[in-house]
Amino acid sequence: MKQLSVSFAVLCAVATSQAFAADELQQRAQGLFKPVPAKAPVLKGNPASPVKVELGKMLYFEPRLSASHLISCNTCHNVGLGGGDLQATSTGHGWQKGPRNAPTVLNSVFNTAQFWDGRAKDLAEQAKGPVQASVEMNNTPDQVVKTLNSIPDYVALFKKAFPGEKDPVTFDNMAKAIEVFEATLITPDSPFDQYLKGKKKALDGKQTAGLKLFLDKGCVACHGGLNLGGTGYFPFGVVEKPAENILPLGDKGRFAVTNTAKDEYVFRAPSLRNVAITYPYFHSGVVWSLKEAVAVMGSAQFGIKLSDDESEAIAAFLGSLTGKQPKVVYPIMPASTDATPRPRL
Repeated sequence: MKQLSVSFAVLCAVATSQAFAADELQQRAQGLFKPVPAKAPVLKGNPASPVKVELGKMLYFEPRLSASHLISCNTCHNVGLGGGDLQATSTGHGWQKGPRNAPTVLNSVFNTAQFWDGRAKDLAEQAKGPVQASVEMNNTPDQVVKTLNSIPDYVALFKKAFPGEKDPVTFDNMAKAIEVFEATLITPDSPFDQYLKGKKKALDGKQTAGLKLFLDKGCVACHGGLNLGGTGYFPFGVVEKPAENILPLGDKGRFAVTNTAKDEYVFRAPSLRNVAITYPYFHSGVVWSLKEAVAVMGSAQFGIKLSDDESEAIAAFLGSLTGKQPKVVYPIMPASTDATPRPRL
């Protein structure tokens, strides 16, 4: 009987120790991360309204913003595909291939800046870039405004979305409308968000082990906060340069923006929200396996060789970051008129 009592006491002690460790891990996570909110954030200088959001949605799906009338924002940032396009690099005007992988639009409103090199300060500024890029939509602001003004329904919507403006159909207002719509593309209530809110069993054993590794190995240094990234710039290849196909020598990242030597091969750390469904990975888009991407980061950033089990556990944790996907009803765009510019292929 005494031996049974001792064994029971040992089991209780082990269970208590494990419970304490689980509580400690959850508390660490709660101090480093925040759940995605259920509602879109308020944008400074660009207040949302139902009509502006609706206009922004139409423009997001509007291929006539491109010279060819074939490419929309949604082409490369497909809201049904995790906000990306499942391509290494996107295909643009005239079947040209872009230089970098298209980052997800989901939760991008929580990023400090936009694009891999952070060259756009917000989503409105970002929305203007692809429209004008020759490798993407290959259009001009004047041609966009001419197209929108040629369609009476769009003119009426711009007037409602931007009341009191003498000439509301502008390139800037196009971008502002798209921005307020994109701000609604958030993915709350992931298993990890539930965990952060106190539900310990929201993560399974492997995901919990992966979270601990994610913290202990140092991944959180670049991928913390609400978006698990998206808020800082870091060199890719701190300890060991990745293979040249993963880190192309010709793409020096943020250096192209700042022209500062210390920014060579520096990139904005991407958000890891929904990362399990936004493959392929890295700005080069050549790695298709999340487990492989984790292993690359271990060697490149920390100089450590993660075991298969460690890479698998971290990848399992990253799978818990997939939130509730936004349900977007595809809009019916108004018809062109005789005054609408014809497509240029």
